[in-house]
Amino acid sequence: MSAKPRPLLSWHLRPAARAALAWCGAIAYPFALFFAARGTPFDSPALPSLSAAAVTVLPLGLLRRHPLPALAPMLLGTYFTATTSPFWQVVYLLVLANDLAVGHIVATRPRRIAVTAAVMTLGVQVAVAAGLGTGTDGFARAVVVLVLALAAAWMTGHSVRERREHAAALRSQAAAQAAAQAVAAERLRIARELHDMIAHSIGVIAIQAGVGRRVIDTQPDEARNALATIEDTGRETLAGLRRTLGGLRRAEPGAGPEASPREPAPGLADLERLAASTRNAGVHVDVRWLGERHPLPPDIDMAAFRIVQEALTNVVRHADTPDCRVTIGCHDGELIIEVADDGRGGITSGTGYGITGMRERAGLLRGQFTAGPRPEGGFRVAARLPLPEGVHI
Repeated sequence: MSAKPRPLLSWHLRPAARAALAWCGAIAYPFALFFAARGTPFDSPALPSLSAAAVTVLPLGLLRRHPLPALAPMLLGTYFTATTSPFWQVVYLLVLANDLAVGHIVATRPRRIAVTAAVMTLGVQVAVAAGLGTGTDGFARAVVVLVLALAAAWMTGHSVRERREHAAALRSQAAAQAAAQAVAAERLRIARELHDMIAHSIGVIAIQAGVGRRVIDTQPDEARNALATIEDTGRETLAGLRRTLGGLRRAEPGAGPEASPREPAPGLADLERLAASTRNAGVHVDVRWLGERHPLPPDIDMAAFRIVQEALTNVVRHADTPDCRVTIGCHDGELIIEVADDGRGGITSGTGYGITGMRERAGLLRGQFTAGPRPEGGFRVAARLPLPEGVHI
């Protein structure tokens, strides 16, 4: 059973009631201050000072929303009370309250309003000093003190305003940096995906195209097989590109459901298909699984597949060997991946991004990655990816 909705009128009365109370408090402040600052039968300044301090809270509600209309009754009450009260402590208290109000306005309002408030306050306070009849020297000293006190309030409010603006600027800068880092990370992720997906496919297509060109006249069946491999590889690559672009479109604001990826992301379950594609490129892949196979987290599963895919691409392009070995296993809570061959030492040029992409994939999962020539000959790529507790393969 749903809760009974509150009457709409009550929601409108609450802000209106608060505003009415704030205005009533500000209007009543001069009168309440005037009577609160009267002397006692014992002529003690303690009770008038405490009473004046207590009624000073009346205009605070309006001061937060309408500073200048709230400051006007404060100054009015200050003038009449200070010129009629026999206690200097009350006068000092009222001057302090006015200066604090100016400091608050400087810290929270535009400079135009702050300057108006400061001029109004200084004018009333100088008028109070003149009305007290302290003589020329006393009046001059009072004006100096009032100006210095108001300047101190102005500087304090200005300092608070600058600190707040500086903190806001830092937050904005941090948000901009975080957004820039997120964009850079996403660009790197897309670059890795495209590189790992396309480099392998293009390598297979190039090799099969070369085979077909050489045997098209003498071995038509072999040429047809090469063309079929090129077609299948092209279709797989196109599907991968659609999946990647679909993920990007789904992340755009206002993207509809048609932007969803059409196929699941690849994982270690696709190793046999990857091995068959590599075999069509002329390299036999011996896939070895150590232990039982269980589902992996999607990010680890896809990263492991991409590492193996890029390693096999490098074998096809650089190793000049007819076979290689892929070993997948789990040890001490880590997924172990190893791709080794007996070729001529793997990559001979440092201009590619394959090794960098594999290292980045492992690093993003807080894993370890190594790649280099084997002592007995050939090349070895190895990665260790930490697994969540309870996950084995």
